[in-house]
Amino acid sequence: MRVDVSREQIKQAFATVKDDPSFNESRALDAAGKLPAEMIQALCLRPDILRAFAGFGSSVYPGGLLERSVKELVIIEASRRNGCQFCMQSHLSLVKMIGLIEAPLRVLDDLATRSARERLAVEYTKAAMTDSNRIPDSMFSGLTLHFSPPEIVELTFLIGYINMLNLFNNSLQVRYNGDYEAIEGPGGG
Repeated sequence: MRVDVSREQIKQAFATVKDDPSFNESRALDAAGKLPAEMIQALCLRPDILRAFAGFGSSVYPGGLLERSVKELVIIEASRRNGCQFCMQSHLSLVKMIGLIEAPLRVLDDLATRSARERLAVEYTKAAMTDSNRIPDSMFSGLTLHFSPPEIVELTFLIGYINMLNLFNNSLQVRYNGDYEAIEGPGGG
């Protein structure tokens, strides 16, 4: 990682989000004597950004309207396309940890066995990342058959949000080091 963070900075930043369930995995790592994942460490340098990041937890990830499988497939596909080692590997670990999707990379390469919502969400992710100004009307019409308008807004925000996190992590050379494999329980931050 391109920035240095002290344990004291992490401790101080975590005091500002002490009751937020978005950081349950990070607390579990701390309880095991480990540092939080590198992305969370970097965010600790700006506690106000860490708090804002936490705010998305209940409304978009892992909370929100969309089912977790849709979110994970979108996150993993976007991260794979952006070459974000941290996001892709951490979400592959989280999916495995919670037993959500067997072999998600194979699933993304062949979506035929997945639900219409999962297929459409991944195709929409690919289209938005290719050229968000030219998403075919037919694709959007398909979305409206399977997603409510609030779900479409959440899905679109999630695509933009994970792309921003991919850019953040890639720029700072944030790496996933198997952090979540040391803990058990549902995913979050």
